[in-house]
Amino acid sequence: MNLIEELKWRGMIQDIMPGTEELLEKEMVSGYIGFDPTSDSLHIGSLVPILLLVHLQRRGHKPFALVGGATGMIGDPTGKSEERNLLSMEVLQHNQAGVKKQLERFLDFDASKPNAAEMVNNYDWFKNISFLDFIRDAGKHITVNYMMAKDSVKKRLEGETGMSFTEFTYQLIQGYDFYWLYQNKNCKLQMGGSDQWGNITTGTEMIRRKAGGEAFAFTCPLIRKADGGKFGKTEKGNVWLDPEKTSPYQFYQFWLNASDDDATKWIKIFTLLSVAEIEALISEHAAAPHTRILQKRLAEELTVLVHSRADYDFAVKASEILFSNDTADALQNLNETQLLQVMEGVPSAEIERNKLAEGYDLVSLLADTTLFPSKGEARKMWQSGGVSINKVKADADKTTVTTADLLQDKYLLLQKGKKNYQLVKVI
Repeated sequence: MNLIEELKWRGMIQDIMPGTEELLEKEMVSGYIGFDPTSDSLHIGSLVPILLLVHLQRRGHKPFALVGGATGMIGDPTGKSEERNLLSMEVLQHNQAGVKKQLERFLDFDASKPNAAEMVNNYDWFKNISFLDFIRDAGKHITVNYMMAKDSVKKRLEGETGMSFTEFTYQLIQGYDFYWLYQNKNCKLQMGGSDQWGNITTGTEMIRRKAGGEAFAFTCPLIRKADGGKFGKTEKGNVWLDPEKTSPYQFYQFWLNASDDDATKWIKIFTLLSVAEIEALISEHAAAPHTRILQKRLAEELTVLVHSRADYDFAVKASEILFSNDTADALQNLNETQLLQVMEGVPSAEIERNKLAEGYDLVSLLADTTLFPSKGEARKMWQSGGVSINKVKADADKTTVTTADLLQDKYLLLQKGKKNYQLVKVI
């Protein structure tokens, strides 16, 4: 397969301009994707464009990552129902540094290589262009009729909030980015999400009219979950690439919990496994779906790619702590940060430390949590062997709890039956 054939097989191409496939077969092509610096971290929705650049570079082409320092000051109206808050220069610079650090994990920026990745910031060429210069040199090449025909513009104009002139000019600015990169970096290809098709083709049109050149483009589909839910969103919000915003354990859990339909689609899009490996995994999974082979491999590949092998190993171990027996030692070996990662989502309660000083009656403790509605229920479950503390079964001799039982001198993990947990924090 050539690059375009492989990307189509992976489900990563929606729209493509005629001649793009031939261009990529003929020469080393410089291609770019824009990243919006509205945060100091990218999220998993950004993985698709990142991986497009990775595939491009792996095939010998030169990837450019454009971080929109200028466009970030305006805001892309595409897919938005209302105008967003504008960012200050200080916030933008902080966000750009965070994004660049993340991109360096995926792309090879070694300048000694002919197809080394480069990062560019459109503020660098926009900062010295005056408003009059821009509307004279760029604005006159694209008609208002052409701009009004774009879906992103139409939808906003038909809505209640309308569209400011600032946002209306966004496609002109993005089009000028492509023109500038074409002129200064010999960049002939732009890629992006399918919602960007209108903005991208404005760039190819500007290159044609202003430079008399020919440029190319393709887009990837926007990822949707099989159940119709928004990809990359959880109850806590975005799944981030930054381990401080989304822990590697929670990141791993996101992929592990994928449905069979999603895992079958995502293993192609989000991993760099070969076509043969992926087809073998899909066949193996279809023969025994209960083993969740696809989900496990997907979670492994992504956690290692975005974080590290050590983070993946910890995530596997952490998952087993709650869902397996004989994990008391593993629980004791977690530091506080790891413990709280594993217990994220587990119901919690608080008790005062002085209650443990001389030993706190176990049944009273259990009744103080939401695990049991009453002391009678708690006593009954404890006497039948259905209560564990820190993954150790509380037998008939275990009648009190003291500070010696605490994890990290601060926590107790109470368990009722096989699946009901409560994390108790001592204050």
